Amino acid sequence: MTEEKTIYILDTNILLHEPFAFLSFQEHDVIVPMTVLEELDSIKDRHKDVSRDARVAIRALEDALANATPEEVLAGVPLPKREDASKTGTLSIFNDYTLEQKAGKLSFNDNDNRIINTALHIQAEKKNKKVVLVTKDINMRLKAKGAGLKHVEDYRTDQLIDDIQFLTKGYHKFSGDFWQQVKDCESESEGRNTTHYISKGVLPNAYINEYLLDEGEHFAGKVVGWDDSRLAIADISRERLMAKQAWGIHPKNIYQGMAMDALLDPTIDLVILTGPAGCGKTLLALASALELVVERGLYDKVIVTRSTPEIAESIGFLPGTEEEKMAPWLAAITDSLEVLHKQDENMNGSMNYIMDKANIQFKSVNFMRGRSIQNAFVLLDECQNLTASQLKTIITRCGEGTKLVCSGNLAQIDSNYLTALTSGLTYIVERFKDFPGSTTVNLNGVVRSRLASFAEENL
Repeated sequence: MTEEKTIYILDTNILLHEPFAFLSFQEHDVIVPMTVLEELDSIKDRHKDVSRDARVAIRALEDALANATPEEVLAGVPLPKREDASKTGTLSIFNDYTLEQKAGKLSFNDNDNRIINTALHIQAEKKNKKVVLVTKDINMRLKAKGAGLKHVEDYRTDQLIDDIQFLTKGYHKFSGDFWQQVKDCESESEGRNTTHYISKGVLPNAYINEYLLDEGEHFAGKVVGWDDSRLAIADISRERLMAKQAWGIHPKNIYQGMAMDALLDPTIDLVILTGPAGCGKTLLALASALELVVERGLYDKVIVTRSTPEIAESIGFLPGTEEEKMAPWLAAITDSLEVLHKQDENMNGSMNYIMDKANIQFKSVNFMRGRSIQNAFVLLDECQNLTASQLKTIITRCGEGTKLVCSGNLAQIDSNYLTALTSGLTYIVERFKDFPGSTTVNLNGVVRSRLASFAEENL
């Protein structure tokens, strides 16, 4: 008879992706092979963006096993009991170096093979239990199944959606005319602002600050509240969205109009912009930043930062100040500044003047940790390459009077440890969709050039 408890064997990439992953398996038993500890040890001293995660994982494992004897570590140490759990699992280290090379087993020359052999050994030893190898390495999952391991899984605890197509876009598009689908409506007007109260049945899964559009291209609204039976919709009209303006930039399509509406709204603390390359994420964010800092004086400075793979070791070897070191990676920002000032008589002079006037600061993501940012417009570019925990570190730096814009393209992930589903960008889109101080907009459509548009659709 199969027992209730499952044995989970963790690969190294699980602990690099989520250092406290071993605490996520509820009442089940977790085994960490010795080879995983060896790999964490070799990674922790490298100048990589994952070295910190390796050190955190090692410290977390040490804390969990600190008071255990060697015999208890091999047998299994009870994990901390969660408030909502009736049972608790155990954590143990398996010394896979004691396994012998046998016929039919994978070669011990490769670390992945050693971990798979550990799982096969435990599967043979614990026939009455379900033994699962957990890894984010697709090839390793295929090899494990080919070697005879019955259960192999990806780590999905941090995945809030099962398919990227279900990711919140920030707007809902009604088929046909919006008003033909509304039977009962009460409206209130205050100045030029009109709020409609409609039945919640029209859009049962609405969330706060979600934009509403219709195919007839007549109506544009935004969800601003609800109760058990009704939705409150602010009528913002397409004309007003398309008439938005920031630093001389006007929206080229309705998606840019919605993005600019959110970017220029001082009541919105977090704006998340997603979409393909060339849809205008960076340009709109920078134009809005200059508008709000220089023209309206709502913020004191603009802080620009971005995720860059292996930025930790790369930045140190470049000459100059932090801003000068960051310049190669922030060329997208300077490109956008050039676009905003290309009509000026002296473009370089204008750019230097504006960078000084708006107090634009280029910062490395590495140096954001531990800061408290007040009264600033923060632009975090390329955040599809950040994990959920890295994004949390940055978002929690934002103090009073700070607006944060997170932008990224989930089709261009450079990290070896992230997918579109596990990216921190996906995570915050889903986590913040019900937060009144945030807005998400998926900028659907490439406006950079017809060449870029064709490439995005056909390559």
